[in-house]
Amino acid sequence: QVQLVESGGGLVQAGGSLRLSCAASGRTFSTYAMGWFRQPPGKEREFVAAITWSSGRTGYADSVKGRFTISRDKAKNTVYLQMNSLKPEDTAVYYCAATSLRWGALEGRSYDYWGQGTQVTVSS
Repeated sequence: QVQLVESGGGLVQAGGSLRLSCAASGRTFSTYAMGWFRQPPGKEREFVAAITWSSGRTGYADSVKGRFTISRDKAKNTVYLQMNSLKPEDTAVYYCAATSLRWGALEGRSYDYWGQGTQVTVSS
């Protein structure tokens, strides 16, 4: 089992920035990649970004490319999502996730461990 705890959400004005953190514990040695997903109000959950734990390769949804940056600190078992130039449509509950599978990891597929989520609200 892998436990994931997100932090860093909040309320921010459009154009502002936030940094989300996700601390992993448990059987983290089996983790191939970690990712961020989000669920806007009334919509389905969608992929945002992912990073491979060993090599640091990244993948992003088109909607956040150039604005969001995912990174990881292997010593702290923590993944970050730096969000800049935030828009009201970025408002969502943001979830951290982990996967031990390679297939589609950088496109948001095959994630089997999930955090509880953290709310991000962007006001216009």
